[in-house]
Amino acid sequence: MTHSHVAGAIHADAQSLRPSWLSVPDDVNVLVAPLWSSSVHRLPDGEVEVGGIRVSELAAEVDTPAYVLDEDDLRQRARAFRDAFAGWSVYYAGKSFLCRAVVEWLVADGLNIDVCTGGELEIALAGGADPARLALHGNNKSVAELRRALEVGVGRIVVDSFDEIDRLEQLAAELSVRPQVMLRVTTGIEAHTHNYIATAHEDQKFGFSLAVNSTGRSPAERALDRCEESAALDLIGIHSHIGSQIFEVAGFEQAARRTLRALADFRDRHGRELAELDLGGGFGIAYTTQDSPADPADLAAGIRRIVELESAALGLAVPAMSVEPGRAISGPSTLLLYQVGTVKPVELDGGKLRHYVSVDGGMSDNIRPALYAAAYSCTLASRTSDAEPVLARVVGKHCEGGDIVVHDEFVPADIAPGDLLAVPGAGAYSRSMASNYNHVPRPPVVAVKHGQWRTLVRRETVADLLALEVDEPYRRQTDAQPKNN
Repeated sequence: MTHSHVAGAIHADAQSLRPSWLSVPDDVNVLVAPLWSSSVHRLPDGEVEVGGIRVSELAAEVDTPAYVLDEDDLRQRARAFRDAFAGWSVYYAGKSFLCRAVVEWLVADGLNIDVCTGGELEIALAGGADPARLALHGNNKSVAELRRALEVGVGRIVVDSFDEIDRLEQLAAELSVRPQVMLRVTTGIEAHTHNYIATAHEDQKFGFSLAVNSTGRSPAERALDRCEESAALDLIGIHSHIGSQIFEVAGFEQAARRTLRALADFRDRHGRELAELDLGGGFGIAYTTQDSPADPADLAAGIRRIVELESAALGLAVPAMSVEPGRAISGPSTLLLYQVGTVKPVELDGGKLRHYVSVDGGMSDNIRPALYAAAYSCTLASRTSDAEPVLARVVGKHCEGGDIVVHDEFVPADIAPGDLLAVPGAGAYSRSMASNYNHVPRPPVVAVKHGQWRTLVRRETVADLLALEVDEPYRRQTDAQPKNN
């Protein structure tokens, strides 16, 4: 997707500092299409346009930083997964990004929604989602969250611990309901991703392991039997999730084999087949030119084939299948728009030069580069430039050395304060994981479509932050109210 050339000492410096996958571009103004939403392009005068709106117009109207969401692009990606996995249930992973408008679009386009907290559940309900088409995840769901899910009729609850099974039984008896539950298992598949987002290996907090331990049985087997024997719970199937930002179908194929084997073992113990299998999500997207995501149709074909083959080999009916794309739908659909504040060339050992480009946001609006060392790209968005490319590190305004927006990227040598900079792939987890670090208000989410824009989530203000402050006297211990968990 990129091209390299040899030209001068500045590129020699860049060669020794940049990662191996990052090439010196022939033209620093070129937009690498797979990184951006489908409507992003440069106008003849060099400015970037998204959804038919110039970025300078958006900056003038809503200020920077801002999350700019391409509605048509997000909905096209949602429908692509719906169609590729036709006959299966597609649950959008709400944790990637959720607001009422996105819920409304997904509902209209026929997707289900997966939520993992009480807050996400309320947003889904406020957006008009049918509770029966919601799934509730989470490794430590509170009593209040479980109660609310049962009261509104959430379609399935993915149980994650024996403690949660106990809580659900008590609540189900109290409310006279019998919830449908799936058991989350860990398959032992080592996804090639960051340790914090690989979720199927044994040494982590999610699910029940399929590996046999010192008891002679696996925790998953014990938990499945516990749910099956419960008069309060309706066990419908098994859930697996191997991680995030995964590009190869092989991991999902291995997970399918192991979970189908667990379904067969369950049948052999109890004389009935569980009807459902959820293989989770984690489908990757292109953040940089090193990433090569799979097409939803190719993913579906590969996973569907192995499920059918393995089910036949085990003598199982093909279960009702589910997948949970999140990032693959929301991620590429949004760019983060910043304004450059300072540019600082820094001479390193041996005379090497790196340009530090500071923008008006940072780790409070996208923590992933600091948390996971996640790699991102960027482009000068308000104009084009004939200046030669220089290696830059885009950094934020926060009082942290790790406050990095883009670790390594080539930008024009004449980049200057006041320029607009756009970062693609910002739709997944950027706003969801945003914070008020250094008491910086979070940016707005602005949707664009056919030359129009509207605010979906408004910009926070300092007044919002101050509204959380209270002035009350100390209380005696005996006056304290018990915590409602």
